[in-house]
This record gives sequence, structure tokens and C-alpha cells, in this order.
Amino acid sequence: MNTFEYDTIKSEINSHGVRTIALNRPDSLNAMNRQLIDDVARAFDDANADPATKVILFTGTGRAFCAGDDRREHVHPETEAEARNLVDAIQRATQSIVMGAKPVVGAINGWAVGGGFEWAINCDFPIWAQSAKGFFPEVSLNLFVTGAVTSLLPALVGLNKAREMLLLGDRYSAPELLEIGLAWRVVSDDDLMDEAHQVAKRLSQLPILSVRAMKRVLNQSASGNLNLALHLETEATIAGFLDPETTIRLKEF
Repeated sequence: MNTFEYDTIKSEINSHGVRTIALNRPDSLNAMNRQLIDDVARAFDDANADPATKVILFTGTGRAFCAGDDRREHVHPETEAEARNLVDAIQRATQSIVMGAKPVVGAINGWAVGGGFEWAINCDFPIWAQSAKGFFPEVSLNLFVTGAVTSLLPALVGLNKAREMLLLGDRYSAPELLEIGLAWRVVSDDDLMDEAHQVAKRLSQLPILSVRAMKRVLNQSASGNLNLALHLETEATIAGFLDPETTIRLKEF
């Protein structure tokens, strides 16, 4: 089994061509600092460009998939240029996951919060552990979502439910997410990785060209204009970062 080196990610590929990308900041519940954001984009770009990689398995080490923004390491942007640089980096990660050629199986464990919830939604086959939970705190923090979820989420759960999830910020269990169509499958915590590997193995046995085409066409036709969503999200998030009220709310969160 070959391994790949990243500062905040564990990555390896097995004999079936399944490359695991595991967020690896367990002491911080895999919360997103700038290094993790950049490593996710780079790891997915590497996997999508690698002929030996047929499928990507995306998960988190430890007790969470990704607990959102790392409050301990958060550096609040003070200028538009700083804000744009950060948000562009976040959106690059989503572009690598959603618009990359290889199918992505998500193994969602523990908490998936904010940007971590977005990454779970970015997966083509999101499998959630029974005890996992997700929510969007962004609006309550005077911020905005990224990850193309303004396009992907309504396509998955409908516009009314998307409004509820994004504006009210309620917390949802894995069974609830399965019921509304956001989780593809929910399994016991102990079975999560085995199930994800079995699904990834099945995908790895399919013809590469047709799988690549199906992912591209489905994501573009079912979710509308992903690039437009990413652009509009970027501008809204930058505006939120530059509002002084956001700093106050982030400190209180």
C-alpha cells in the first residue's frame, strides 16, 4: 500500500486503486486551519491526476470528520485581499472534490460542522456513521456558506429544507440526514470504514471513462451552475468577514 505525504492529511492507496484522504488533526477534531484547507485541495488534485487512483475515500481520523473553522487558530481577515485569499482557498478545495474526475466516497464520522459539513455534501457517496451529526453555524456568525452548497443542498433536499438548514442552523443527526436525502447511507459506527471501502471497491471495478463522464454530467445538470454558486458564495463570505459584527460573534461562539 503506497502512502502520500501531507502535513495535515493521511493518504494511502490500496491494491484496488482506492485512495484514502483522511483529515488528520484529531486533537482539534480535524478543524479547518489554512494548512488543512490547502492540503485538502492538493491531495484531491494529486488523486485526480494519478492514473493509479480510481476512487477517493474521504474521511477524518479520531472522533470527528471535521468540526469546521478552528477557533484557536482563526486569523480573521482584515482586508478584502486577505479575505478573498482565504475564501478562494476554501473554494479550491470544493472544486477539487466536486469537479475532479474521480468519484468520492465519504465516510462521515462524528461532527461535520460548517465547512466540514460542506465537504461531506461535496462527496458523491456520503456514508454517515449512526452517531454523526452536522449543522451550519455560518448565518448565526454573520458569515456565509461556501462549498457550492447553495446549489448542491437545494438539489438534494429541496429549497424549503435548504433554507431551514442554512438560515436556522439546526443540528441534524445522521438518521435525519438520511431521511431528507442528504446522507446516502447510514451505518453503525463500527461498520463505517468497512462499508465505505466496499462501496469504493465496487466503484473501482467500473470503467473509468464512463464513471468520470457520469460524475461530471450529473453534478452539472442536477446542481445547476456550480461555478456561479461558488462565485456568489465567495463574494458573500468576503463581505461577512469584513463586517466588524462577525468578529464579535466569532469570539462569542
